[in-house]
Amino acid sequence: MAYTRGTSANIIVGAAALFAYEDGELSDGVLPAYVDGTSYKDTLEADADFRNVGYTMNGLEVVFQPDFGEVQVDQVLDVAKLYKQGMQVNLNTAFAEATLSNLLFATAGKTADLGVDGNANPELNMSAGDIGDVPVEAGLVAVGPGSGAAGAGKERVYVAYRALSIESVTVSAKRDEPSMFEVSFRLLPNDTASYGKIVDRTISAS
Repeated sequence: MAYTRGTSANIIVGAAALFAYEDGELSDGVLPAYVDGTSYKDTLEADADFRNVGYTMNGLEVVFQPDFGEVQVDQVLDVAKLYKQGMQVNLNTAFAEATLSNLLFATAGKTADLGVDGNANPELNMSAGDIGDVPVEAGLVAVGPGSGAAGAGKERVYVAYRALSIESVTVSAKRDEPSMFEVSFRLLPNDTASYGKIVDRTISAS
């Protein structure tokens, strides 16, 4: 086989659309099925169980952080063996639409904290919580460009079954910067030890 420098069609550039599943842990049984000829963004948009968070900034990052232990022996100056002793996966992004719904999601707040006041204005109760409160988990689905030949209708679908916002979130009102919520989601594995999946999908099978 002749040498090739690489395949430019496998270079992925472009933003992803992010959808929140706010009814708890996400599973394959809840995810809507792919529809031939239809982008998964449109499929999720039409599903009432998923909410489009709207514009994002700084893209989408999925960070895998394995933790390795070391075995050292007398006869080797470096470690003789590495073994995997831990794993952590994070999903990072920034919500550019500073809505109260996005703020609630970014702070892992309870749905009951979001409501309306006596004048029917949306309001978010900044609750301190109670003893015994458990973290509020949610599911995440992102749909972005996929790898493949131009015009082939490829998209990449990122699915996180259990996502929990664990970092501090800042709410700002500044003269020269937009108000946005930078958020880092810690992904947790489900009962089958899966964080989720990444699917390279062809929109049209024909």
